[in-house]
Amino acid sequence: MYREKLKFIDLFCGIGGFRVAFEQACAENDIYPECVFSSDIDKYAQDIYEENFGERPSGDITKIDENDIPEHDILFAGFPCQPFSIIGQMKGLNDTRGTLFFDIARILKEKKPKAFILENVKQLVGHDNGNTLKVIVRSLQDLGYHVQYSVLNALDFGLPQKRERVVIVGHKEPILFTFPSPEKPYKPLTEILEDNVGSKYYASDYIRNKRMEKHTSSYYPSIWHENKSGNICSYPYSCALRSGASHNYLLVNGERRLTPREMFRLQGFPDWYKIVVSDAQAKKQAGNAVPVNMVKAVCLKLLPYVASSIDQTLVLRGYDLKFNAS
Repeated sequence: MYREKLKFIDLFCGIGGFRVAFEQACAENDIYPECVFSSDIDKYAQDIYEENFGERPSGDITKIDENDIPEHDILFAGFPCQPFSIIGQMKGLNDTRGTLFFDIARILKEKKPKAFILENVKQLVGHDNGNTLKVIVRSLQDLGYHVQYSVLNALDFGLPQKRERVVIVGHKEPILFTFPSPEKPYKPLTEILEDNVGSKYYASDYIRNKRMEKHTSSYYPSIWHENKSGNICSYPYSCALRSGASHNYLLVNGERRLTPREMFRLQGFPDWYKIVVSDAQAKKQAGNAVPVNMVKAVCLKLLPYVASSIDQTLVLRGYDLKFNAS
């Protein structure tokens, strides 16, 4: 039987964390998703996205006409945070012109999808005393969306990584949407870490001895974190992966760096996901990715509303809900 697909676009898609999360949420609820457009300016992100999803993302979003983007039900974007030039003037989209958020806004204005989910660093909440986020929210409201945001932590959604991100959700209709609550304990590191890791991942004897002199961990296995001041701490989970962090920013048991597969697992990517880039690029990509489990939890909360645009019977969170295309 033919079933209409739920269409989405994936902006600033990176390695496809939003896509993996949304497709997993849809699969659990017998919904057929279809990505009708993706975009990322980074060549290596395009390479790995194409390898895993069979399509190469378009490039620079600032050079793509919003009229050329297909119609869709929901928009996803993990957009970079940039300072806005006219903060606080409340001039609608003009306040965001020249930033990459403006490109999200102009697409929303033209295509009017039912909903969107955006993700950014936690620091966005306090940027410029909160004015940057205020401009973003007001701009989205001016486009006719009901907007909410919350800071969520990947650690609260099954991933052994303390990674806090602000998630912004918008929907056209005044539905009762609430952000997901913490769901379950995070995975133990034993389910993340690989066996028989190659010698190239081990820190030098000098660095390892220096770490051991400064710190003794209460956990095994553990991931050791050294901050900019040289202070060392360790936990049975990882501190946030960072694309630009120093080579030995995080060390497993104070001895070795994380492998690409371990970093991707910490972000919730399944093992079927192919890593076809260098270790350096994998580190950058994992550090820039969205936590799949966390985004999936948000998608599941929003899915009943977004899926109401297609005609099929769905089973969502144990409830039989009938949605008819309006």
